[in-house]
Amino acid sequence: MADPLVPFRWLEASPGDRDDLLGEIFCVSFFRGLEPAEVLRRFGAGRPGREMTFHELCVKVWEAAGMTDDDYAGVVQVGEWGVAVEVRGFQAVLAERLTGLSRGCEVVAVGRHDYAEDSFVYAVDGEVVTSFTPHLPGTRWGGDPDRINELMRETGLPPEKLDEEAWEATWDDMYMNRISRAFLLAAKITGVVFTPRILDGPLLVGVIGS
Repeated sequence: MADPLVPFRWLEASPGDRDDLLGEIFCVSFFRGLEPAEVLRRFGAGRPGREMTFHELCVKVWEAAGMTDDDYAGVVQVGEWGVAVEVRGFQAVLAERLTGLSRGCEVVAVGRHDYAEDSFVYAVDGEVVTSFTPHLPGTRWGGDPDRINELMRETGLPPEKLDEEAWEATWDDMYMNRISRAFLLAAKITGVVFTPRILDGPLLVGVIGS
């Protein structure tokens, strides 16, 4: 049986690995029914976005680091979903931002942050439905934290709190596969399998508000 996590392994790459495209800090968010320009507007982009390659987006982000401290998002349309990529950013997983970002739509966001905390968030119409740290799926918060429990089980993210023995037995697996499983869960909700090919085409890029 094929490993369903294989398409997402590149998102767990260590610094310097061939597959390391996004780095140790990034956020990918999916907006149902929103076009890239509207996604940027909700992020607080003060000016219309510019089309750029993913490489050009990364250059902009690194130029801003330590200088302007501007945050950037690049957005691409994938089916009915606007998919936003924040390199070295994490605004889409912040509860205070999700009220505006998800108003009138559905948002799924996954954040990797090797120096703080990874995140999975599912929000609908201005409300965080459920949110959790991917390697600790038994602890969730939101307005309806159990809504996607069945999908979580299908992706190897058990929503039940484990006893100490079970927690210790599964810790290594849960931690090592946390990002892949979070993106598999996002794919089950959105139908979008986030692969490197999504970054091959032009992205609409803008400076986003903090």
